[in-house]
Amino acid sequence: MSSKDQTDKGDRIGTPLEKKLEEIIPPFQRFTHDQTTGSVLLIICTTAALLLANSSLDRGYESLLHIEIGLVLGDWSLSMSLRHWINEGLMSLFFFLLGLEIKRELLVGELRGASRSLPMIAAALGGMLVPALFYTAFTAGTPLVHGWGIPMATDTAFAVGVLALLRKHIPAGLTTFLTALAIIDDLGAILVIAMFYTDTINLFFLAAAVLLLLFLIVLNAAGMRRPSVYFLIGGLVWLAMLGSGVHATVAGVLVALTVPARPKRGPDWFVNRTHELADEFASIEAKSVRPLLGEEAQHAVAERVQDTVEKATTPLQRWERYLETPVALLVMPIFALANAGIPIQAQSLSGLWSEPLAMGIMLGLVFGKAIGITFMTWLSLRLGLGQLSEGVHMRHIAGIGLLGGMGFTMSIFITNLGFESEPVTLITAKTSILFASLVAGVAGFLWLRLQSRVTQAGS
Repeated sequence: MSSKDQTDKGDRIGTPLEKKLEEIIPPFQRFTHDQTTGSVLLIICTTAALLLANSSLDRGYESLLHIEIGLVLGDWSLSMSLRHWINEGLMSLFFFLLGLEIKRELLVGELRGASRSLPMIAAALGGMLVPALFYTAFTAGTPLVHGWGIPMATDTAFAVGVLALLRKHIPAGLTTFLTALAIIDDLGAILVIAMFYTDTINLFFLAAAVLLLLFLIVLNAAGMRRPSVYFLIGGLVWLAMLGSGVHATVAGVLVALTVPARPKRGPDWFVNRTHELADEFASIEAKSVRPLLGEEAQHAVAERVQDTVEKATTPLQRWERYLETPVALLVMPIFALANAGIPIQAQSLSGLWSEPLAMGIMLGLVFGKAIGITFMTWLSLRLGLGQLSEGVHMRHIAGIGLLGGMGFTMSIFITNLGFESEPVTLITAKTSILFASLVAGVAGFLWLRLQSRVTQAGS
């Protein structure tokens, strides 16, 4: 044990039970923050939903998701099924977090510099366009063609989760490449949802949403950083989007883009201020004979330290950090429970190969993603547009292309928008997504694991 750990342990104040729990909780916290945890929970909830939908509890499962829940205020009312509240309400938190990640990546991340971002942007574009072409090739001339957005998306949680299992065998830059690619991919999916999966537009509500967003931009410029203000006005944007006909979850991304990304104070001020407060706290402690609970002056100093930290950090960073765990461990698993419950029969599985819809989705996700991502990355490098991170080679990008075929969350989301009123088509599409995501995930894992063994054998 290091001297620092010994000092921290000797300075702990609490009951014996509290001290024991402090030894247990850190490993649990590391587990809940691990990238694979969210993926494992998604798998568990997906499996649970499949078991429920294919058991004697299937009617109860569907009845629960169709329960109408609403709000009534005088003559105004808002009512939706539980599944809709999950897909359009709860999932807005996922899209809000996604918007924060997009903004951070654009400002200071992998998407900031052209040399680093161009291959990723090219890969993402290829990973969207080629699968859509695969799907269209199978469904052209039929009413099913409007589902072309389904195979365009990559499930970040699943794909990054698979890479986390391989982290000892792949270059560090590969995870960054996939994460940035998936973020661009999701941004493309959001644009597709907003532009092509909106039936009718109510201009009054759309104008209200735009005005509210402009108001948030003004608040940002004025230095407003209170979460409650952004949450309240963001909720109004969500309601306006819901009424406009544009899918309400888009509000989550748009509100996130208005969140301040600059600190209120600079690093020099932070260093000087924390030193002053630490000295003040120590001075009070040296003179005080009372415990901290009874020393109001020390409490006041501690609160000023917290205020100092908030002023020296950005709301974007803090809110993204706060939301990562609840979205990964709560929002996404609930979405999977509500949407992955597909009744599966052996006859229907064998019949997928004769369904244009199923073939378009499966081949689009498995082959379209792999071809599009790999080819467009190669093309961008061939044209001298950027370069790959150290240690990352085209053989690794081929594995990323396979993992990109894990479309699960966003693909199911777009499926719900495209075929909500067609139960049979909906089941076929979701079954195809699950099957293709499984094949793509296993293929990507095996390919990258094989490449690591080839590298080791050659070294």
